[in-house]
Amino acid sequence: MSDRERLARAALTRVMEPGDERGGRWLRECGGAELMRRITSRDGSAEQLGGMTARRLAGYRLRAQTVEPERDLAAVVAAGGRFICPGDREWPTQLDDLGDAGPTGLWVRGRSDLRLWALRSVAVVGARACTPYGAHMATTLGAGLAERGWVVVSGAAFGVDGAAHRGALAAGGATMAVLACGVDVAYPRGHAELIGRMVEQGLVIGELPPGEHPTRTRFILRNRVIAALTRGTVVVEAEYRSGSLVTARNAQRLGRFVMGVPGPATSGLSAGVHELLRGEGVLVTDAAEVAELVGDIGDLAPSRRGPVLPRDQLDPACARVLDALPAHGFVNGREVARAAATSADEALGKLYELHSLGFVEREGEGWRLTKRPTCNDDARRGGS
Repeated sequence: MSDRERLARAALTRVMEPGDERGGRWLRECGGAELMRRITSRDGSAEQLGGMTARRLAGYRLRAQTVEPERDLAAVVAAGGRFICPGDREWPTQLDDLGDAGPTGLWVRGRSDLRLWALRSVAVVGARACTPYGAHMATTLGAGLAERGWVVVSGAAFGVDGAAHRGALAAGGATMAVLACGVDVAYPRGHAELIGRMVEQGLVIGELPPGEHPTRTRFILRNRVIAALTRGTVVVEAEYRSGSLVTARNAQRLGRFVMGVPGPATSGLSAGVHELLRGEGVLVTDAAEVAELVGDIGDLAPSRRGPVLPRDQLDPACARVLDALPAHGFVNGREVARAAATSADEALGKLYELHSLGFVEREGEGWRLTKRPTCNDDARRGGS
């Protein structure tokens, strides 16, 4: 990309808001330099753009009056960052799935390669006012994914976002924050140290130029970048009206994996996640299950099952004879055979086998279940 085009795109990040689809269409048709020329000139060429209105053009021109892209580019370099555009080697091409709503360019801080990191990344998002359970699950997921070589992507907000970032950093892994403000602005202020650590150990990216501050609309629009950038999105705690669900819906629309961590059925903070799981969302409980869904062949979660009990190892005939013994008292072999629907000889053989394994006791011609020691018996023996 030419320097002129790069300067124009840097300028357009101040002129157009993120997600401006009409502006994105004009950018695709004309290119950044030509679009800026039309907006700033008075030759009538801007009015010829399809869908351009007098009000929209007036808003663009008002912003364009104060644009100084050279200063913005110098500011991001001074902050240890850079500005990347579509077509650059570092540009993550999955963002092109957003079409005309895609970013004009991205302001980036951090030493790592954005394109390479985005290829193996997962978003972990959720409620700002999360519960201790939500914070624990986000931290555990962040650490577990980082240990498996995945980049954890979130929005650096309080609650689930911050917990996911911290989990990844604590595991010595990779994490990336997508901001709804300039990459040189620490927002929220309480996460200034966290964002600083991500600049050192990870990446901080955003669509807005240096010094820009977030708005409610920018937070919502930021979520589409998180969804497009990653292979899948995990939602940890979200109410019915939640920006995290906006990220999940964007991910669904883009064909990405959508996952949810279940919570208590009575928790309003999990209501949105449960609604997601009733639809297209996939239930996950740990990083292994997330990696199995979004990863490559062989990224399998361990099989889950309850503990194996001694009687689970018995063959069917032995199990049937064992079930035929009453809970209390002795019975003879013939009664056991009748209850187990087997011959007296087979029942007797199985009873001797069960006796050798410690399941039953014999007294004369009678058989009974072995008494298991109780807590009181242990106490009498001096146990605990």
